[in-house]
Amino acid sequence: MSDAAQPTAAEVRAAAEAVKTALDRHLAAVERRSGEDDPAVYEAFNQLAAAAEAYDELLYDRYDEVTPFEIPGAEDTLPPYTGPEEPNALSVLIRRDYSVVEPQRLLAQAQRVEAADEDATDTGVSGTVHGALGILFGEFEPDEIASRHKEFGLEEGDSTLWVTAAEDPAEPGEWLEAPFDGVDPQAVVCRFDVSAVFDDDLDGDDLEDEIDPELDEDEDLEPLDADR
Repeated sequence: MSDAAQPTAAEVRAAAEAVKTALDRHLAAVERRSGEDDPAVYEAFNQLAAAAEAYDELLYDRYDEVTPFEIPGAEDTLPPYTGPEEPNALSVLIRRDYSVVEPQRLLAQAQRVEAADEDATDTGVSGTVHGALGILFGEFEPDEIASRHKEFGLEEGDSTLWVTAAEDPAEPGEWLEAPFDGVDPQAVVCRFDVSAVFDDDLDGDDLEDEIDPELDEDEDLEPLDADR
């Protein structure tokens, strides 16, 4: 980078102040969080990540120095948002994975639903796992199945929720043939991920700290799919 293109000392100082402000906002959001997936905390996290990245870049360009910390996840999960500033429509895309760990419990629940349906004409569907799944997901809302998954013999896997913005709502039936094709990652307003891998990473970090908290002195956060 040429000297003429280098940021000024004042610009670097302003970026540092922006990081301090973002830190305060993030802490305030965490202190006021209303639940595990509080969108205010998520937004404050992204703002902190963006401020820290901007400061790191300016610091390097001006002084050839870097910060000693890194906020993971913001750059790796989503590209910069380029969607409408005032969207008139939004789409919520959800994927939840499950393992069938107790097939007999699943079959028993489906058989109870089938037996209670006086209008059912296709009896015996609940005798197969895929048939039982069709019955249960036809009877219960996905959120209810998520909250009662153990009752249905299921075990939760990874899940993700994406909120995308658009200028105009889709026409009726426009995307029904391929509902998850053509999702623009740059139109994603926010996303919420749940995965055991996050717990594994945390456990590994804790274990490393317990083994030797001084080790760090020597050392230099897919296409969308759905299960519905």
